[in-house]
Amino acid sequence: METIQIVLDSELRIAADQAARCYRLNRSQLVREALREYLLRLETKAREERDRAGYRKNPPAGEEAQGWESEAAWSEL
Repeated sequence: METIQIVLDSELRIAADQAARCYRLNRSQLVREALREYLLRLETKAREERDRAGYRKNPPAGEEAQGWESEAAWSEL
């Protein structure tokens, strides 16, 4: 692991410290876990957008798409 320095405003630092205490983590553990989850969400969001773009460019035709309309209802983020 590497040690880095980040700057947080007081309100965010206090909230992070409270959450860390609540979940019995130290501040570094909380930040690492939060960053991992955030990066996964970004990756998922990018993958979903690539899928949307692909389906917009090449929509399924005919019987291939029948019956899947309700499953393919994507919410715009």
